[in-house]
Amino acid sequence: MIRQEQHTVIKKSNSYLYLVCLVAALGGFLFGFDTAVISGTISLVTKDFGLNAISEGWFVSCALLGCIIGVIISGKLSDKFGRKIVLILSAFLFLASALGCMYAGDFSTLIAFRLIGGIGIGVASMVSPLYISEFAPSRLRGTMVSLYQLALTIGIVTAYFTNAYLANHSGENFSGADAEKIFSQEVWRAMLGLGALPALIFLISLFLVPESPRWLLFRGKKDQAEKILIKIDGEAAARKELDVFANQNTTNEEGSLSTLFKPVYRKALWIGLLLPFLSQVCGINAVIYYGPRILEQAGFTLNNALGGQVTIGLVNVVFTFVAIFTVDKWGRKPLLYVGIGGAVISLLIIGLLFHFGMLSGPWILIFILAFIACFAFSFGPVCWVVIGEIFPNGIRGKAMSLATLTLWIGNFFVGQLTPVMLQGLGSSWTFWIFAICCSPALYLTWKLIPETKGRSLEEIDAYWQEDHLKK
Repeated sequence: MIRQEQHTVIKKSNSYLYLVCLVAALGGFLFGFDTAVISGTISLVTKDFGLNAISEGWFVSCALLGCIIGVIISGKLSDKFGRKIVLILSAFLFLASALGCMYAGDFSTLIAFRLIGGIGIGVASMVSPLYISEFAPSRLRGTMVSLYQLALTIGIVTAYFTNAYLANHSGENFSGADAEKIFSQEVWRAMLGLGALPALIFLISLFLVPESPRWLLFRGKKDQAEKILIKIDGEAAARKELDVFANQNTTNEEGSLSTLFKPVYRKALWIGLLLPFLSQVCGINAVIYYGPRILEQAGFTLNNALGGQVTIGLVNVVFTFVAIFTVDKWGRKPLLYVGIGGAVISLLIIGLLFHFGMLSGPWILIFILAFIACFAFSFGPVCWVVIGEIFPNGIRGKAMSLATLTLWIGNFFVGQLTPVMLQGLGSSWTFWIFAICCSPALYLTWKLIPETKGRSLEEIDAYWQEDHLKK
């Protein structure tokens, strides 16, 4: 009787589903903003603190080291305390980092707060797509997780816009010594400090969303999970999810990451380790971090380079919509094939243009935009979709932490080595190396990654069991 009364009150709400997923996706916005805002500050911080190439690389990559720390701790924390509370922690870290960087008195303090922000990014980069994967119904899971990537790209382009605006108005006079220093004399402080506003919005919004229903189920809180499932997908679908979960839960081991190293999950493990890593060593964040320098080498002035960087960000946003509208219709594998192939070709052509000195005209920018577009509808969103759905329920948090860790390791090396490669090898070989590093993802997609379109998380787990029995 109690259950019937609950069902008459709770109604399916698509707006509720989208709203909750959008709040979780704000973690992606902060991820993107913090990743991209650095591009407009590098030359300014280098000048103010007299940095060499190694120190400059450390300024960029120290946050990535923080990301690695954040990813390592987030899996265990999110499995133990829940996805929501760990997202709240990441919002606090974002807020502290933005304010700390804005008022940093020396380079060491700046690095310390960049590390804190990096930890926040690492936590959000794992837990936000994990939360959405567990919250969204299977028929919309790819679309909902792609919202995370969309928010990430919007964060990137927002950082580009604010960087360009602040750089163009840095010569103006401001009342007050602090304002003069932050917005005029050392405008990089304002660029980094603006991240406090979306961090505060993210923090407040998180108190309004529920916990992940699958995490609640694993904690034995079936009634709470049932209410959420009914509200996001209706009573019939919720009943099916609960029944499948109950059957799955009787056979799966729970909690130990060693489960992932069993032969049955070996393919899932390789996908989780390699796909995120390859998505970074393809060079996407070299363009995000060092875009203005690359465009300056192609003959753009600094202001025009920043404008070109804004264009890059806009293309990134626009082509992410391709994934949002197609990933649950066409599937994951077709997007990966087309996008990765296009990215490799674009990188090779960019290297050739630099090699033969064909720097006049718009060609460099055109093929950089082609590379960004290919990444935006494939590697970017589909990577998060795939790693959010291939792991078994009982260890999804820990497994995604491991997968995301490889992403940030790749990102760290790209951030640290790109200025050295640009200086020592030149732009042509830098882009050719990225093309070489990107190409194995085509083989990975063909040989290991299954098509998961329309399958529930439990059905994907059952696929690994069946695939193992066929051997």
